[in-house]
Amino acid sequence: MARLGTPLSERLGIRLPIIQAPMAGGPTTPELVAACSGAGALGSFGFAYTQPEEMKKQSAWVRTKTHRPFGINLFVAPQPGPIDVTAQAAALAALGPWYAEMGLPSPEPARPPYAPDLEAQLAAVAEIRPAVFTAHLGELAEKWIAEFKSLGIKLGSSATCVAEAERVEALGFDFVIAQGGEAGGHRGTYLRDPREALTGTLALVRLVVRSVRIPVVAAGGIMDGAGIAAALALGAQGAQLGTAFIPCTETGAPDVHKQAILGAREDETRITEKFSDKPARGLANRFLREAEAKHLPQIAFPAQNSLTGRLRAASAKAGNPDFYALWAGQAAGLARALPAAELIAQLEQETIVAIREVAAFVKE
Repeated sequence: MARLGTPLSERLGIRLPIIQAPMAGGPTTPELVAACSGAGALGSFGFAYTQPEEMKKQSAWVRTKTHRPFGINLFVAPQPGPIDVTAQAAALAALGPWYAEMGLPSPEPARPPYAPDLEAQLAAVAEIRPAVFTAHLGELAEKWIAEFKSLGIKLGSSATCVAEAERVEALGFDFVIAQGGEAGGHRGTYLRDPREALTGTLALVRLVVRSVRIPVVAAGGIMDGAGIAAALALGAQGAQLGTAFIPCTETGAPDVHKQAILGAREDETRITEKFSDKPARGLANRFLREAEAKHLPQIAFPAQNSLTGRLRAASAKAGNPDFYALWAGQAAGLARALPAAELIAQLEQETIVAIREVAAFVKE
């Protein structure tokens, strides 16, 4: 029987070279991580907004369901200092009418801490000891790289350009995730202007493969086995899929997000900073279009994410797509509503079929 695997998948201890992308803010649940890891992929927690004790609780639950490896991802971007209330006035005023429309009281100023303490989160990772840790939106401190390596944790980090990939390699990471411009959610750029670091996955993966010696994982616009096969043909040793998993039974994404993805066209996504102050790709709903057109004032990440949080939550609860962050990649139209294990089984078979079909073009 045919078996799909790469040196990286073997090194990470997973059966398939498939990573379920960590998706912070709700889509990634313990149930999704356990299902993906149990099916042979690498299930991954997006813990950017999760407190350390909850991180440990959810990780422990996954270990009651499967003994297979899983990963943890954190945003490692530096947090701003306290933002004066007066400096938030314009952003609050801009959000006010939308809050009122959703029946919410006026938005309140964001107050520090704007996100969980990163050092405490990293200490929790060391205690949890997942098989894999990945960093996003910045550079992981060298002391934590050394600490995690001493614990046997394999390390990966996002790169949206060759310079970032080369930096990831220089820091001693085990693999690099080449995040193409098609990818949904937050852009991982930190060495360049994120709006310029939008090279497509096809080009970026090949450039990164030729620029570094560590294994490369392709991310962005990959939704089926043909996409995985294409990534492997480019020299990647794995593929990371996020949008493909959002409609799965086990995700925490609200129905309005799932349905929007299942009905999406290829030209409906846009990149915006207006939800969080960091560029991220999502389906262009009313908030995204109006906020961009009006040049909505915003405050620094992740404080801006706090300002829009209640509006996003109310929109999801009401089943209204207008004000929710509908993060999605450009190939969202290929999404399927399946249980995670069934989706992974299909991805495996599709990849094998795609590789065989391409091989048939070779004539001796």
